[in-house]
Amino acid sequence: MSVFVDTSGLYALLVHTEARHGEIFQAFRKLLQEGRTLSTTSYVLVETIALLQHRLGLAPVRDFTEHLLPVLSVEWVSETLHRKGTERLLREDRRRLSLVDCVSLEFIRSQGLRDVLALDAHFAQAGYRLLPPAQK
Repeated sequence: MSVFVDTSGLYALLVHTEARHGEIFQAFRKLLQEGRTLSTTSYVLVETIALLQHRLGLAPVRDFTEHLLPVLSVEWVSETLHRKGTERLLREDRRRLSLVDCVSLEFIRSQGLRDVLALDAHFAQAGYRLLPPAQK
């Protein structure tokens, strides 16, 4: 079964100084060993690359595109998925929930996924299982 990979998970995986890097790395390695498909969207790619470039420069972007991107199954966001994400954004009316998050949640729902490699609590709040589990 597939697992969704969010920007928060990718960023923590790539940036060794992130507080939960070790946990994300272990969860990521376990998913690869289990042969699980790592699914994400083109919006997550854009968000991740923008974040890496802005905070750390192009070297991490290169590392991401050359080494991590090849193991991801990427869904290119269609007009329909974008519209559903926008509708969810307006319906949810939560300032800290982005369009990328809403598109991700709509994608996860449409694919029948359960697990999300992420650190963002809104995935758990939406009923999905975080990998690694949220800290208490």
